[in-house]
Amino acid sequence: MAGEAQYLGYAGCNFLRQRLVLATLSGRPLKIRKIRAKEENPGLRDFEASFIRLIDKVTNGSRIEINQTGTTLYYQPGLLYGGSLEHDCSPSRGIGYYLESLLCLAPFMKHPLKIVLRGVTNDQVDPSVDVLKATALPVLKKFGIDGENLEIKINRRGMPPKGGGEILFTCPVRKVLRSIQFTDPGKIKRIRGTAYSVRVSPQMANRMVESARGILNKFLPDIYIYTDHMKGVGSGRSPGFGMCLTAETMNGTILSAELASNPQGQGAAVLPEELGQNCAKLLLEEIYRGGCVGSTNQSLALLLMSLGQRDVSKVLLGPLSPYTIEFLRHLRSFFQIMFKIETKTPEEEHVGGEKVLMTCVGIGFSNLSKTMR
Repeated sequence: MAGEAQYLGYAGCNFLRQRLVLATLSGRPLKIRKIRAKEENPGLRDFEASFIRLIDKVTNGSRIEINQTGTTLYYQPGLLYGGSLEHDCSPSRGIGYYLESLLCLAPFMKHPLKIVLRGVTNDQVDPSVDVLKATALPVLKKFGIDGENLEIKINRRGMPPKGGGEILFTCPVRKVLRSIQFTDPGKIKRIRGTAYSVRVSPQMANRMVESARGILNKFLPDIYIYTDHMKGVGSGRSPGFGMCLTAETMNGTILSAELASNPQGQGAAVLPEELGQNCAKLLLEEIYRGGCVGSTNQSLALLLMSLGQRDVSKVLLGPLSPYTIEFLRHLRSFFQIMFKIETKTPEEEHVGGEKVLMTCVGIGFSNLSKTMR
């Protein structure tokens, strides 16, 4: 009974990834009840089951118990093991859904992680692999997780509904993390991007680039958007196109925006010109929100800050997303860590929206499973 009493209890299917990732890092058992208990189709969905299988693959000695209806999950974390792995992600969510959590866990493995993920690389729900490659890896580098074997490589693209994409993610392990002071985002110096098209005319990519440049050229001359047209095996199983834009500042902040076309057979057809314009507007909106870390990676940066050395870390963020706010509550439950949150109003004109300065003292998390060389 004493062992059972130690677990953290939650209800509902929301924030499943956050809870499993934090349980794994803190080593605290977890019980989630009432997972979609009142719905016609109760229990875990296929993409959540696939995520649980992935967590089971990267750890050693985890104990996972799910009841028959799939509405209750008990998870007792094992050691983060890593190594060379493969995983087929569920095509109902993008690879980004799985990769976001792996980015949080990868630096703390026993062996450097090298994993091949297969599924949908770009969709309208989750951050695409392109965005995570452009924005999440620089965040990891700020904390001292770097080296030539930190990379995300897109071997094949896959669009929904059928997927067929494949990526390779490799990450080195670290004993301790660096604390950061990252409070000045700096001015935007260049915009880069990728316009991709698979199983449609290669002209689609050029049309998107032209319309996006039509908006962005008013602000900045240094814009380069690559076109990426995958052919044959590399193009996955479904047609589609989309765009990912990143803006880089003088101080190395990278903000991003992305859009993808509607999946085959769902919704109205999207014109590539409209998609390019809308993506450029989304990027301008993200720049308006500002901060030193884009809204996609707020929770990753806050997690690495709280796991850093026993030293003060500061980061300036744009408005906190609801996901990040819930993540801060979970950090408090799992690691008993609190952030000092100060709002910063735009002092002079033309500096975008309100900002939030987040300060915390790291818990001095040490990667005990890393092998000594």
